[in-house]
Amino acid sequence: MFGQSKLGAICYYVSDIDKTEAFYRDALGLAMQRMEGEDGDWLIAQTANEVELLFFKQESRPGNTPIIVFDLPDGGIDDVVAALSEKGVTIVTPVSHAPGGWSAEIADPDHHQISMYQSEAVPRKLN
Repeated sequence: MFGQSKLGAICYYVSDIDKTEAFYRDALGLAMQRMEGEDGDWLIAQTANEVELLFFKQESRPGNTPIIVFDLPDGGIDDVVAALSEKGVTIVTPVSHAPGGWSAEIADPDHHQISMYQSEAVPRKLN
């Protein structure tokens, strides 16, 4: 049924729209667009592969929202994690081996986990 469908959006529930917007814009470098809705503002971010990230203000707790994984096709996972740490981002899991490559996880202001992945086909640059 979904085999020929593209993933269109990933929805998050967040406790603070302003904090969420600042985090995803300033720490992760995503262009954020604020939308007005009947129940308050919400956010949308477009990723490189056209999957939209949607953020709605609603009760938020880890586990009631998905984990997204950003693919780092150009490598540099160690540098990315170091730069995020310098920005005060919480590193949940440091760079570690994952099937076929390396991964690391960070947390957003609502403690939602965000993962990044680098294939072992891309050379890992160690500082």
